[in-house]
Amino acid sequence: MRREIPLSVNLQQLFELPDCDALALPKPQPLKVRLPNGGTFTAIADLSKGIPNDCSLSANLLLQIAPFLASIECLLKVLGVIKPLTTLIQALVPPNPIKAAEALPDFIKAVDGLKDCLLMIVPGGRIFGFLKDLLLLIIKLIKCLIGQLKTILAIMQGIELKIGEAEALGNTELVRTLNCAKKNAQRSAEHSQQSMEPVINVIGLVQPFLDIAGIKLEIPGLGNAEDSAALAQTIQDLEDVVINIESILETLP
Repeated sequence: MRREIPLSVNLQQLFELPDCDALALPKPQPLKVRLPNGGTFTAIADLSKGIPNDCSLSANLLLQIAPFLASIECLLKVLGVIKPLTTLIQALVPPNPIKAAEALPDFIKAVDGLKDCLLMIVPGGRIFGFLKDLLLLIIKLIKCLIGQLKTILAIMQGIELKIGEAEALGNTELVRTLNCAKKNAQRSAEHSQQSMEPVINVIGLVQPFLDIAGIKLEIPGLGNAEDSAALAQTIQDLEDVVINIESILETLP
C-alpha cells in the first residue's frame, strides 16, 4: 500500500531545480592593454586550461607585453634620428657650414644604429621568415579553436535534439533544464571565440609587413552561437580562413 510521507517546506525547496541564472557561466569579458603606438594587446584565452579568469588573462598579457618592449628598440632608434636630423636641416637652411659640420657626426651615428633595423623592411631580408612563422602560428591557433567549437557543436546538437523530444512529451521541467545547458554551451562557444580577438589584433599590428610582402589577409568577423546552425557556420568560416592562409604560405619564398 502506497503511503505519502509529508516533507517540510525547507526539504521541498532542496528538491527544486535551481534557477538557470544560478547555473550560468559568466559572460566573457575582454582584458586589454593600450599600447603607446595606438595598438592594443588583448589577453589570449588558454583553452587548454578551461574557462579563463582575470588571473590567467592578466598573466597572458604580461607575457605579450615583455616581447613588445623588446620590439620597440628599433622604433626608439628611429626616433633618436629625428633630433640630429632636425639640427642638420636647420644648419643647411639657410646654409651654416660650421653648425652643419657640428651636427653631422651625431646624425651619422644615429643613422648607423639603424642598419640592423632596416633588414626588417627590406624585401628578401627577415620579413618573409617572420611572416611565415606568424601565419603558421595563427593557423595552429585557429585549428585549436575549430576543434573546441566542434566539440561544443556536438554537445549543442545533442541538447537541441533532447529539447525537441522533451517538448513533444510536454516535459516543461526537462525543457527548462536543457535550455540552461544549451545556454552554457553557447557561453562556452563565446569564450572560445574570444581567442580570435588577439589574432585579429596581431594582423592589424603587422599590416605594414604584410603590405611590404604584398600579402592581403583579412579575418572575417565571427557569427554568434545562438544555435547549432549558427555555430556550424562559424566553424565553416574559420576553416575557410585556414585554407586562405595556407594558400598565402605557398606563395612566400
